[in-house]
Amino acid sequence: MKLFSRTKQSSGRKSKREIPPGLWIKCDGCGQPLYHKALEENLKVCPKCDFHFPLTAQERLQLLIDEGTFHEWDAELSPADPLHFQGPRAYAEKIPEEQRACQMRDACLTGNGKLNGRPLVFGATDSRFMMGSMGSVVGERLTRAIERAIELKQPVVIVSGSGGGARMQEGLISLMQMAKTSSALMRLDAAGGIFLSVLTHPTMAGVLASFATLGDLLIAEPKALIGFTGPRVIEQTIRQKLPEGFQRSEFLLEHGLIDLIVHRRDLKTTLGRALGYLA
Repeated sequence: MKLFSRTKQSSGRKSKREIPPGLWIKCDGCGQPLYHKALEENLKVCPKCDFHFPLTAQERLQLLIDEGTFHEWDAELSPADPLHFQGPRAYAEKIPEEQRACQMRDACLTGNGKLNGRPLVFGATDSRFMMGSMGSVVGERLTRAIERAIELKQPVVIVSGSGGGARMQEGLISLMQMAKTSSALMRLDAAGGIFLSVLTHPTMAGVLASFATLGDLLIAEPKALIGFTGPRVIEQTIRQKLPEGFQRSEFLLEHGLIDLIVHRRDLKTTLGRALGYLA
């Protein structure tokens, strides 16, 4: 028999099935592959290294606010393009694409509801929408929420997850939101109101430099990246190696920037207890 002229016989085995996309995800903390469904069942916390993955604003709402008690405010507000920003991509084109992808008009959700039966004003930023950057709509929604909290005499809880800081496509209008939200919180404090700020991975730049660090209590999730400028940029600027764990929650707690680190599964209970003490 001619070896090389022999026809190929079927082995009877089925071809190897491909793994469906989205079934597994790589942990940003330890680099290990994680089964996506198991990760979601664990509140999106890595069971191997305890890294807390970012949550959407809706997921934050479901995690912290009593079911059926939330009423959203200012959902109709949508960003404009006052500068007619072009850049690599036109801002006017990018906005509707982000809105379709995230099913949100902008990177912030606000309203009032109840946490363990206690009425409060709630806000959460969403890092999926342009990295959770703060533009005019985010600043306006948060400011209106804080002002309504003063009228209603209710405490404020804002969960920050913004890796984008002030939104460059809106220029000074975006930077102005830092002062606007901070001023609203000053009025809340003068009225005797309470503000609890929750810092999650990542909370950076203009958000951190304004409302996110003005809470009566600063609570962070474990291993969250929190800072004004990213560590790689700082290292390139000062040309020095930064300490291990720089800008992580544990480092910042040790150096006094935050008050408390709370695991995601305990966050609702801790917030409820803190509101009870401060009220």
